[in-house]
Amino acid sequence: MKTILDPCCGSRMFWFDKKDDRAVFTDKRSEQHTLCDGRELIIEPDMVMDFTDLQFDDEQFHMVVFDPPHLRKAGKDSWMALKYGKLDETWPIMIRDGFAECFRVLKPNGTLIFKWNEGQIPVKDILALTDQKPVVGHRSGKRSNTHWICFLKEAGK
Repeated sequence: MKTILDPCCGSRMFWFDKKDDRAVFTDKRSEQHTLCDGRELIIEPDMVMDFTDLQFDDEQFHMVVFDPPHLRKAGKDSWMALKYGKLDETWPIMIRDGFAECFRVLKPNGTLIFKWNEGQIPVKDILALTDQKPVVGHRSGKRSNTHWICFLKEAGK
């Protein structure tokens, strides 16, 4: 049985093992592109689904790795949009619903690892979209714009 969910897997960029058999990888996209530098971008989820409507039972996973799209401004066919996805004007609802779904499928005392780049939307605006409280976090990247935040789902929430 799979114990980890990555509901926005994209090309599985940060996974040490991109075929980790403990995880189920989902994304609303299944596509391949050749980027401007000639590299292949392959988005090949185990299951195609939207992270705002996960087709899993309640409290099914011990860990969820939630790395939703973070760009509002990017050209439709830009390498950034292809690689990371793009938000539309309904992004607050999308992210709120995504958090709700991720916590719904997470077991009590399960861990949610959240990744967010605040180059276009501040992390404080994103954290306001869930009632769950983060435990620890870390900034990374050239400008420290990428946040890795860990949540622990409390029993009964």
